[in-house]
Amino acid sequence: MRNFDLSPLYRATVGFDQMADLMDRVLAGDAGTQSYPPYNIEKTADDAYRISIAVAGFSEADLSVEVKERALVVSARKSDEAKDRTFLHRGIATRAFERRFHLADHVKVTGASHVDGMLHIELEREIPEALKPRRIEIASRPAVETDVVDAKAVN
Repeated sequence: MRNFDLSPLYRATVGFDQMADLMDRVLAGDAGTQSYPPYNIEKTADDAYRISIAVAGFSEADLSVEVKERALVVSARKSDEAKDRTFLHRGIATRAFERRFHLADHVKVTGASHVDGMLHIELEREIPEALKPRRIEIASRPAVETDVVDAKAVN
């Protein structure tokens, strides 16, 4: 895989730090190494999203969902109850993990639920009124003042 040096981008632009950081993260992260746990991201409405993460073997007490610095951090740590048990075959992975999702501007987490071995995290994009497009009315003709005397009529 090619390595890209984005330092000229930092020197030549102002205000695009978030985009450069995102490109750094994508290019530096190896997608093949972060396959556990599997997850889906779906769009449920125009401004609503759901992240579903397969967390079989974890209870609600083992899971943690936090938002810090515009990143959603989902982590899990299994309690040490399995130390006393002897497995003949262990195919259900319950190893600790931490998965990060970078959140765009104005996206907030509205809730999370743990159902049937799936952790569902609900997200919503709330655009402030000041940033929403607004329609400007166009006047058909400017208002004419009736008390103003025309310069040609006076001369």
